[in-house]
Amino acid sequence: MAQKPSIPKGTRDFLPADVAKRTYIFETIKNAFRKYGFQPIETPSFEKRETLLGKYGEEGDRLIFRILNSGDKMKKADLNALENDNLAVFANSLSEKALRYDLTVPFARFVVQHQNEISFPFKRYQIQPVWRADRPQHGRYQEFYQCDADVVGSDSLLYELEYIQLFDEVLTSLHIPDFTIKINNRKILSGIAEISGESERLIDMTVAIDKLDKIGQDGVVKELEEKGISAAAIAKITPLFDLSGSNSENLEKIRGFLAESEIGLKGIEELSFLLEQIEALGLNRAKLEFDVTLARGLNYYTGAIFEVKANGVKMGSICGGGRYDDLTGLFGMSGMSGVGISFGADRIYDVLTELQLFPASLEKGLTLLFVNFGEKEQQHCLKLLKEVRANAIDAELYPSFDAKMKKQMKYADDKKVEFVAIVGEEEMNDGLIQLKNMATGEQEEFSLEEMIDFLVKRHNAY
Repeated sequence: MAQKPSIPKGTRDFLPADVAKRTYIFETIKNAFRKYGFQPIETPSFEKRETLLGKYGEEGDRLIFRILNSGDKMKKADLNALENDNLAVFANSLSEKALRYDLTVPFARFVVQHQNEISFPFKRYQIQPVWRADRPQHGRYQEFYQCDADVVGSDSLLYELEYIQLFDEVLTSLHIPDFTIKINNRKILSGIAEISGESERLIDMTVAIDKLDKIGQDGVVKELEEKGISAAAIAKITPLFDLSGSNSENLEKIRGFLAESEIGLKGIEELSFLLEQIEALGLNRAKLEFDVTLARGLNYYTGAIFEVKANGVKMGSICGGGRYDDLTGLFGMSGMSGVGISFGADRIYDVLTELQLFPASLEKGLTLLFVNFGEKEQQHCLKLLKEVRANAIDAELYPSFDAKMKKQMKYADDKKVEFVAIVGEEEMNDGLIQLKNMATGEQEEFSLEEMIDFLVKRHNAY
């Protein structure tokens, strides 16, 4: 007996109804991106290994899917490295390409490669899949879509302001009732490391602090100790984990803590501008929260950092992003500031599913199915079908005229057909069509032109 086929863990199949829901999410996000002036680009699903490695920190690099060399290139494998248990070198010798981990680093490569073909500031959006060799669990997949919007070539904080508004507009449009945009600034974290006497350990500190909501304060302290952060530094920063009060109150507390740090105060200044602007402009549904423990472990962030969570749902962040002042410098183009955000479409899908927020209209099936009574009727209905489709009405003719009516109607039910067109010999002679509403069971008689007019008007009413 053949083994039942399956797919790799961390991946998913999507049935037609699922695809309709995903398309709804993508189109909602895409429409907002266009409204804010972003233009679409696409990049390959895989990049050269050196394009990706070293850009995401040690933890990120471990999650990159590498593509095994093929053919004669396999002969380049470094067997000495394997014998000496140097698995990193051995793995590199087996692979020259890797699946993209995110869309931001490939975008930086894109900007450098096409710098003479684009105008700056360059605002792009990109909706494509990415891959991470992460442990599959609820809300975490190995293959998933990102919906990114980035601006490169400007250090204006107006773009950070736009991103806060974009988060709010998109998630409000998707009818998510309660969500929080968390915001921090990497300069503030740099200032905290400086004041604590651990400037050289900034990455270790931010990686640990970023796990606060997952492993708790004790877990963060333990990881900081394991990373070699001094007890004095840990004692200094742990009170920051328990800040309470309004955004402005917490910002003032941090301002006092960072009084001797120039870079830290610069971060406070940038964050204050954004909070003041949002307070003046207002938001739809989003709550904006300053969270000094928000770090986002990616090494390339240098300014504002964002994370968005749907409240009341057991799910990690559904959106994120931040400012990266010199990401293109990794590819030889220095001084090009950028800022970007990403909507996690798969997690948003799970949130909308859990909260039952998808519009009922997405469940609409095929508009029209012609019943097939016989060879003559089939030939007649093929002509009618051509006219119906020419008027942008989705329609089918049941493919077999020897199938019983019961079977054809079951097919209509399975496909959630709205209307069934019944054309027998009598209807052919009279130039009429019996149109049955599958939801109500009601049946009306139309000419072809009348039926088309009825269905078009019905479609436009939605």
